[in-house]
Amino acid sequence: MELIAALDIGGTKLAAGLVDGRGRLRNRAQRPTRGNAPAEDLLADTCDLLAEVIGSTPRLAGIAVGCGGPMSEHGVSPVNIPAWRDFPLREHLEERFGNGLRGPVVVDNDAKAMAMGEGWLGAARDVDNYLGMVVSTGVGGGIVLDGRILDGRLGNAGHIGHLIVVPGGATCGCGHSGCLEAEASGTAIARDAASLCEDGSAGATLRKHWEASGGSITAVQVAEAARSGDESAAALLGRAGRLVGKAIADAATLLDLRLAVVGGGVAQVGEILFEPMRAEVAATARLLYTAGIEVRAAALSTDAGLVGAAADWLWRTRGERPEVVS
Repeated sequence: MELIAALDIGGTKLAAGLVDGRGRLRNRAQRPTRGNAPAEDLLADTCDLLAEVIGSTPRLAGIAVGCGGPMSEHGVSPVNIPAWRDFPLREHLEERFGNGLRGPVVVDNDAKAMAMGEGWLGAARDVDNYLGMVVSTGVGGGIVLDGRILDGRLGNAGHIGHLIVVPGGATCGCGHSGCLEAEASGTAIARDAASLCEDGSAGATLRKHWEASGGSITAVQVAEAARSGDESAAALLGRAGRLVGKAIADAATLLDLRLAVVGGGVAQVGEILFEPMRAEVAATARLLYTAGIEVRAAALSTDAGLVGAAADWLWRTRGERPEVVS
């Protein structure tokens, strides 16, 4: 059975693995993303990780990459990886690995890849109109409309993380203020938690995490504090959930969608995030055709980026949605 080498490149981690035509993953490996490293060093990390999972595998079908966006006509420009601006990632991978491939190297936005993976084997199977979202270090999205992924002029359709949800709000990495990514991503949640700790308004558990980490905190720690009953931590996640819900409702209203599938590291916290998210969608989407928009947690969990990249490769090389094989 053909094997696709898949890469998932995000602001926090690099992941790689081999995916077969049924979406089964093998040889998975990952390492932290050195987001502030020089461009060539980060490329070396990426190629080394890919070479590790390929190993002695016979000739591959191709390489599938889901990378943080946005995309440009010259390459990738991930907001959370400053060294890569108009970086020709596809060309570099072709140069390094091309002789071992039967098919192309396909590079796409990681959230679009996640959306396609969820439509292939996850929470959006058999659904033709839906939004896939990644809420992690950043916030991204992909839109499937009438059974096909939307690309747009440069491949950036669905970039929901840069909708304005808090006018005049926090400054975003894109240079604007009040973007969903600047207000509800894991980075934003950690920033706001640190601010509460610094001004003395954090709950005891949240502050304990902050002090134990030497005056820093992560979104994972915020979730741990919320689960233990810390009201200040729960409030931060509730706010993030409501803002994500607002963006979902706006997208669904604009595009006549019936479903949103939400994944990524922050989404792993569960109902603390999803309950306010669903409540905000119900409160905001008030037109007749938007009533009952469903919000589901991504089914592919931490493997969504890799399986999704493979789904993207299959979709684009075959010209149709990958077949679900039982």
